[in-house]
Amino acid sequence: MRFLHSRGGRYTEEDAKAILVQILSVVSFCHLQGVVHRDLKPENFLFTSGGENADMKLIDFGLSDFIRPDERLNDIVGSAYYVAPEVLHRSYSMEADIWSIGVITYILLCGSRPFWARTESGIFRSVLRSDPNFDDMPWPSVSPEAKDFVKRLLNKDYRKRMTSVQALAHPWLRDDSRPIPLDILIYRLLKSYLHASPFKRAALKALSKALTEDELVYLRAQFRLLEPNRDGSVSLENFKMALAQNATEAMGESRVPDILNAV
Repeated sequence: MRFLHSRGGRYTEEDAKAILVQILSVVSFCHLQGVVHRDLKPENFLFTSGGENADMKLIDFGLSDFIRPDERLNDIVGSAYYVAPEVLHRSYSMEADIWSIGVITYILLCGSRPFWARTESGIFRSVLRSDPNFDDMPWPSVSPEAKDFVKRLLNKDYRKRMTSVQALAHPWLRDDSRPIPLDILIYRLLKSYLHASPFKRAALKALSKALTEDELVYLRAQFRLLEPNRDGSVSLENFKMALAQNATEAMGESRVPDILNAV
């Protein structure tokens, strides 16, 4: 067995993509169960063998926590280089894991950290105030899709950050032969829509006509996972069944199903 960080240096885009698909797949499963890891870093991903195509395991759940729908955590935990801005502001959720994956991706593609300083406080200042460097080598030779992918993970506004499932559906990683997992975000959006005023619903309907092709690909994949009725519609029961098919004991502990009881 070997750790992800043991190889060192930068990875080719193809090798990085193969690694990130595994990372995002396991993190999306954790998030659907209502589990936030809070310490994602290369050292916590373990290859099960020395082969080039070895599977990976996520280890060290010592800082992980169950998180209820709409809950915000406030304790500062994790490894300094991988901590999200909102963690330092003491109000964060699953999006903090996505930031950490963004840092890992940056390192895989260029071999250096996006935020660096000699002290922990200096690193935190860099995370809060600085932007990653995409100008120096090797970034000019990195594909535009890969750079867009990293930037959408390292968005300081957590509300604009991709989810792990959205990242799997991003053009840089997208593979039509690979199924996209169920995204907990769909349930949050459902709750938000059903609690919205008629005016806001009308505005959302208008905005839906301006969705990009990438966004439509993601939403179509999520819609298919809900196993729509013969007439092409989905009911609350469809949402419940899709969640039940992915349920574990952890999901009950984090009270993820409560998000449906509230709609």
